[in-house]
Amino acid sequence: MHKQIKQRDALLALEDGSLFKGFSFGAKATVEGEAVFNTAITGYQETLTDPSYYGQIVTMTTPQIGNYGVNLEDEESDGPKVAGFVVRDLSPIVSNWRATDSLDNYLKTNGIPGISGVDTRAITKRIRVHGALKACISTENISDEEALQKAREWQGIVGKDFVKEVTCKESYTWDPSGEKSKPFTVVGTNLSSTFEKNTTHRLVAFDYGAKRAIYKNLRRYGFEVIVLPADASAQEAISHKPDAIFLSNGPGDPSALEYAHNTIKSLLSDYPIFGICLGHQILTHAIGAGTYKLKFGHRGANQPVKNIETKKVAITSQNHGFAADKEKLEEMGAIVTEYNLNDQTVSGMRIKDLPVFSVQYHPEASPGPNDANHLFQAFHQLVTDTKNISK
Repeated sequence: MHKQIKQRDALLALEDGSLFKGFSFGAKATVEGEAVFNTAITGYQETLTDPSYYGQIVTMTTPQIGNYGVNLEDEESDGPKVAGFVVRDLSPIVSNWRATDSLDNYLKTNGIPGISGVDTRAITKRIRVHGALKACISTENISDEEALQKAREWQGIVGKDFVKEVTCKESYTWDPSGEKSKPFTVVGTNLSSTFEKNTTHRLVAFDYGAKRAIYKNLRRYGFEVIVLPADASAQEAISHKPDAIFLSNGPGDPSALEYAHNTIKSLLSDYPIFGICLGHQILTHAIGAGTYKLKFGHRGANQPVKNIETKKVAITSQNHGFAADKEKLEEMGAIVTEYNLNDQTVSGMRIKDLPVFSVQYHPEASPGPNDANHLFQAFHQLVTDTKNISK
């Protein structure tokens, strides 16, 4: 009896003419997007559901993906936001007591195509050498020429507002009871983490494509979190009588979000403000500085960041393709507080004489290390101090 040979029925085409043929999983679909790579060893579900990946075809550098399945509790938003998913080896089994589904079925249910059995090292090296590339992934029967044409004709990410595709439709209060924000612990262990069930400060959070873990951390540290759509006005934010403002992560080109720049500019002098990732970049534009596109971006859970003021180094989780211009930040009165040790790009800043700061990385670390988790506590203390001064 002859063993049936599995057919390579999926295709990844890059705009430079590279073609990678592999095995399809997930949905039957053909999509275009920006080809990027992520170096995290775990946390593929958090990567899939991070709204910052909207419009991107993500290659995981870890060889085997899918071995612990997926579950709804670990989603960072309501389902996957990536355009497509690329892995070296899709695990044939799911082995985890929390798993409720396989990665294959999860992507199939959510309409996301995946390709396995390709050389992810070669894809990653090509992106590192040539930069993030326009790409097409297809699990349908299309020709090499058609896939290449689709990749090359895709509109790209520069100048595009992807935030409007992932922001909430209307305002709401995140987890009023605090039940959803409790730190995960295994029953019967002594694991513990900071959790403040009662709230001490009211926070307005602009949702540019936020990860749920960020809201959970804000709630854990005592903030009442009122979430607003990305295009909410300054007047709407003020109407909630907040003690502070938070600017979330999100996808796309920060320079295309002029409405957000103007809103935050009008709030700068009146509230303590904390920005993360895209929120950091929006704050950069709000003070009159600018951003630029990185060659291949920072996407992974092992990015070293040094704080100039404390001299401490933190290993951070990052996911961004744009960076703040250091010289322009300093010209506009900002103080660069942190930089990435790999390429010396700006990783954090604060505004002189104002209770306003931001970081380029994700201190909630989903997935990733907890080195920067203290920033939520620092923000809470900053709001407390600001309120005491104004009394």
